[in-house]
Amino acid sequence: MLDLEFIQANLYTFAQQLVDNLIPLLVAAIAGGVVGLERESHNRPAGLRTHVLVCVGSALIMKVSLSMYDIVVATGFGNGDPGRIAAQVVSGIGFLGAGTIMREGATIRGLTTAASLWVVSAMGLAVGAGLYMQTFVAVVLVMLTLKTLTEVENRFFDHGAYRSLIVQVTDTPGQLGVVASTCGRWGCTVKNVAMRSGAFPGTIEIRFTVKPQGRNVDMTGLIADLMSREGVISVTEEDI
Repeated sequence: MLDLEFIQANLYTFAQQLVDNLIPLLVAAIAGGVVGLERESHNRPAGLRTHVLVCVGSALIMKVSLSMYDIVVATGFGNGDPGRIAAQVVSGIGFLGAGTIMREGATIRGLTTAASLWVVSAMGLAVGAGLYMQTFVAVVLVMLTLKTLTEVENRFFDHGAYRSLIVQVTDTPGQLGVVASTCGRWGCTVKNVAMRSGAFPGTIEIRFTVKPQGRNVDMTGLIADLMSREGVISVTEEDI
């Protein structure tokens, strides 16, 4: 009987520890996944997997920090500071954020994704510390920011009118002029032009930013007009 009670007690302790450690990591994976899915839908360099890994890793680091503090308190050996390891996440996440920021001419892309990685790392730390309600509120606020404030920027701020186009053309003289003149006829100003070899031999990729002079410019019509030009293979619109 004593052996059975001993086994039951150990099984209960193991189950309790499993739940205490599994739930934070699962919550972190969900929180990071929600934000990552939004970034993935915009085809950003850091998408679903990156955000999930950052959030779960941050939660694990926070759990390690708290566990080490408990060990120090229990043994009385060393100095216990639960924020010491976790603080390195805040500064260390910068290397991932920097990798998502790209400069294309005068345009800088990836700042929002870098910021979302930084926030997701904070979510992971909060989950690891058991602050589930704060994490839930943070997820809601981040998703509202990513989903709704883009529309606010497009409606009230001038830079929201900019569009980024990627045009694949055949490698023949005059293609850039054809693309620029077509955009001009639709009342769009061409900025930040960058050219490089296309995806297929004998093709060129022209990447540029257009700003419609009027709010009611039909971008679908402009893209269709570009596609009708001789030598134009494909036209893709990207979010800025």
